[in-house]
Amino acid sequence: MKDYKKFFEANKQLWDARVQPHLGSKMYDMEGFRNGRSSLTEIETNTLGSVVGKDILHLQCHFGQDSLSFSRQGAAKVVGIDISEKAITTAKVLANELGLNTQFECSNVYDIGKLGEFDIVFSTYGAIPWLPDLQQWASIINQNLKPGGLFYFCEFHPSLYVLDFDTKEMMYDYFNTEEPITEIAEGTYADANADIKMEEYSWNHGASEIITPLLNEGLQLIKFAEYDWSPYDCFPNMLNVGEGKYRIDLGIRFPHLLEMVFRKPQNTVRKA
Repeated sequence: MKDYKKFFEANKQLWDARVQPHLGSKMYDMEGFRNGRSSLTEIETNTLGSVVGKDILHLQCHFGQDSLSFSRQGAAKVVGIDISEKAITTAKVLANELGLNTQFECSNVYDIGKLGEFDIVFSTYGAIPWLPDLQQWASIINQNLKPGGLFYFCEFHPSLYVLDFDTKEMMYDYFNTEEPITEIAEGTYADANADIKMEEYSWNHGASEIITPLLNEGLQLIKFAEYDWSPYDCFPNMLNVGEGKYRIDLGIRFPHLLEMVFRKPQNTVRKA
């Protein structure tokens, strides 16, 4: 993999800056969360079902609401990973405050190595655009899945990321160009008025670029679904089209989410 350290460091600083405004945002609803609200959406809960007794690794967990929600639901062991030190510090404080044994570690996804063998590796909503190399990502996932374990993935649809969300016009490459998309981020997706104006670096990945590395690791695709709505009002000018459902108004039905589940077989053979 190329040397992306300067981009990772800039993005780390950006996510450090986002923690405080997100804690006070309506989207993250910390008061409701402290009072027992689960941060997991109906999409992942319907697909995964009960997680009682499961060991779960949550990649790019921000300050850990989903990780903590899994612990509340009876998961045996939950480990959350994120690149932001401020996010992980906040997550640890929340775990202690809520009396949960959720574990958190500050690390770039690429650096975690093998933390164990988990029943579920979990990655959702705005995670992979910060990763330039999905083959290495897939390798990390495979290393941390036990035989028979599941990789759960739900992400904003690759076709959504080609849009300029203000103009609704196609602006960005669908496929990864290796060089990062470089922009000035103002505010955040959870708080447009946050006093943040910083550089961010991201990478688009087409659907085949996501799926193929996981298949190369020997994982088996057992669910593939697309949705024409988002559970989050996180892009400009979204319409509320139902309880907890938001859509960018393009005048056509357009995919907003891509959900996939992969299973690690009992005897994994990695493809050449």
